[in-house]
Parts: sequence; C-alpha cells; structure tokens
Amino acid sequence: MKLHLVREDGAAERIDSLAAAVGRVEAVAHRVVHGGPRFRRPVVIDGEVRAAIFRVEPLAPLHTAPAMRAIEDAESVLPDVPHVAVFDTGFHATIPDAAATYGLPRQWREEWGVHRYGFHGLSVQWSAERVPVSRLIVCHLGGGCSVTAVLDGRSVDTTMGFSPLEGVPMATRSGSIDPGSILYVMREYGLGVDELDLALNHEAGLKGLAGGSGDMRVLEERVVAGEDDAIRAFDVFVHRLVAAIGAMSAATHGLDALVFTAGIGEGSALVRSRVCRRLGYLGIELDETRNAVCEMDADLSSPSSVVRVSVVRAREELVAARAAVALLTGR
Repeated sequence: MKLHLVREDGAAERIDSLAAAVGRVEAVAHRVVHGGPRFRRPVVIDGEVRAAIFRVEPLAPLHTAPAMRAIEDAESVLPDVPHVAVFDTGFHATIPDAAATYGLPRQWREEWGVHRYGFHGLSVQWSAERVPVSRLIVCHLGGGCSVTAVLDGRSVDTTMGFSPLEGVPMATRSGSIDPGSILYVMREYGLGVDELDLALNHEAGLKGLAGGSGDMRVLEERVVAGEDDAIRAFDVFVHRLVAAIGAMSAATHGLDALVFTAGIGEGSALVRSRVCRRLGYLGIELDETRNAVCEMDADLSSPSSVVRVSVVRAREELVAARAAVALLTGR
C-alpha cells in the first residue's frame, strides 16, 4: 500500500506534485494534534469526523485549523482514496486517572471534558520504539515542547495537558503558569479572551522572555554573545525542563533512558549538555564529545552513565503511516 502523510501546512499544489511523483496513492495519513474526548484511535475521515474535529479546534488553535485545511486540500486532489486521521493525543490514552485528572469541579471534568490529554504522541511512540527500555522519559523539544513518562511502552504522564499550552516554556507559548495570573490581568488590566490567546500562544515563551525570535538557534547565538535577556530565557527553559524530567522520573519509578527529539532536542548540544549536567543525581552522565558531534539515533551517554541518553530523529510520519495501514488492512 502506498500511503503518504500530509503535514499541517499542506497545499493542494504540493499534494498534487507529491501524488504525481509517487504514482498511485492508495491512502493518505493526516496527523491531527487533538482528538478531543472522542478520538483515541486512527479513523477514516468522513463528514461527521471532520465536524467532530472542528468542534475541538479551540483546544489546539495553532494546529487544528491548518490540519483541516491540509485535509481539505488532500481530499480535493485525491478524492477517491481513504484519508485517515491519526491523533497525537491517542498515545496518551493510557495515562492513569490520577495523572490525567485536574482538581476542578465535576461539571468541568465530566461534562466539559477538561482533563490532561497529552500531545506529541506520535513522536513519543517512535522514540519509545527506538529506545525500548522499561523506564523512559522522552523530551520532545521543538516549537512546542513536552516531556513524557513512558513505562513499559505506555504513556503514564506528560507535561502537556488539556491543550498544547501547558508544560515547559516553548518558542512562543508560555507553558504552565499560575491561572491566578490570568484572572489578575483580566480583572486589573481588562485583557479579553482574544488578547490572552494571542499573548499566551504567540507572544510568550522564549520569545516573550528574550524578545525578538523564539527560535532556539537565534537564542543560543545571543546567549554566547552575553545578552542578559537571552541568558535568562535560556536558563528558565533549562530550569523548567529539568524540573519536568524530575517529575516524570517519579511517574516511571526511576529512569533507564532519556531521549531528546524534535528540532531543539536533536539540534541543540547546549540544551542537552545543560540539562544533563543538572540531572547527575539521577545517574545521568553525558559524553560531551559525542554530544558536540551528535548524529541522529545515537547514544550520547558516557560508558559510566547509569542512565542511557539518546537522540532520536522525530519520525511522526512513519508512525502515522503505519497506523493508517493497520486501520485499513486490519493488520
């Protein structure tokens, strides 16, 4: 079966070009970030499924609308093949209630579906397959960042929750903050919902801390140049990341391996070095020479390290493709 993943920024002309290049396409797999309370497994897309995905668009506004446009583009070019939605939240369906439940009123939890869904599931699943240990923590660090505890191949806790806004600071997203601060700026300074959405999703995180770009590559250049705002932003990122890894290690009852993946995880030797240096108490010891000349899908830990440290190239498209094939063929 020939099957291809269409990313969120897909456009009809790109899809048409891809279809022409690969020949006959039998199915298309679409990564969809948020499945809401309904979608835990891959599903063939039809009108009812599209409507259900649209209904949860407010939970992941940076991702769902572009994904739906990509689906519409792909369907316009390839109308006669099945299109399969594969959800990033699906891998986290195994998180136990104690970790997935917020301390909120019953109506919020049971009627409105406010609980921890988790994200980056396709990436975490791939990393767990590449580093098959019992107690694993996966740091997916890109434009969005999450840290996930994987116990015997199953997600048991993660830093992203109800939306991709929770957790460690990201490129332009705030990560976890005291909800009281939101109430405060609404009451005292009159910020509305749209202003809060813009601030927390697009103007916060590394961008908000350092000013200018939220790109880690640019930030590191500014750190080396000694810019105070950049140093503070980098230090905040590392501090929150180390704290998250510590929390996830409690969920896995110890640690056998730590994985870095996605753009920052794969590309920043400085982030890996600073984080691992702070985690020596867990038995982590990084080989700085290997780290500096890092190759993908490689181990970076020193021979004496109790915990394996690895870099894994994120391959969500392969996980999505396999899931779609399994759904359509019954294998």
